[in-house]
Amino acid sequence: MQRNEAQTVKLVLDDQPHEGILALPSPCAGLVIFAHGSGSSRLSGRNNYVAQVLQDAGFATLLFDLLTEEEDRIFENRFDIDLLARRLIQASQWAARETLLSNLPQGYFGASTGAGAALKAAAQQGDMIRAVVSRGGRPDLAGEALPGVEAPTLLIVGGHDPVVIDLNKEARSRMKANCDIEIVPGATHLFEEAGTLEKAAQLATQWFERWM
Repeated sequence: MQRNEAQTVKLVLDDQPHEGILALPSPCAGLVIFAHGSGSSRLSGRNNYVAQVLQDAGFATLLFDLLTEEEDRIFENRFDIDLLARRLIQASQWAARETLLSNLPQGYFGASTGAGAALKAAAQQGDMIRAVVSRGGRPDLAGEALPGVEAPTLLIVGGHDPVVIDLNKEARSRMKANCDIEIVPGATHLFEEAGTLEKAAQLATQWFERWM
């Protein structure tokens, strides 16, 4: 494993190989592990953009496939929050065993359904996860795990995504951890509008800098 360049890594999760993309800048303030949304992968253009912004700010990033190609063909797996959270926890455990990553504080960045998985995984790991950021996420999918989340959490939602705004507000009301909502004006669910993804990446970076 080398610093300062993105590289492909192999993770074994539930006894199956999963590909990941690891970037490790130097110096490094912490590791942000990404949880992509349904139908997406480690190659998500939006998540890779956010990862690049975090790398420029001195954070290592790990994007990996939560599901194998075969698993992803089964639609229900994309919304199996228990399965996705378990894979995230195993990715955290993998990082904790890697020499260059083991001493780094960890945070999660979740998009869409990945946000629900990130919060559920964080709730099961206590203070090992220092911060969570959700972009256009479904934190409500973490269900009964929400009150158990200890990590300070930022919920970023598009101003033109009213249903998800309501779901995020409802999720925040169930959380005991420090939890803020940031609404990005003009953004729809996927943050495709000019400047909106950049704003989300900036907010995420500031949150991780504050708490990690």
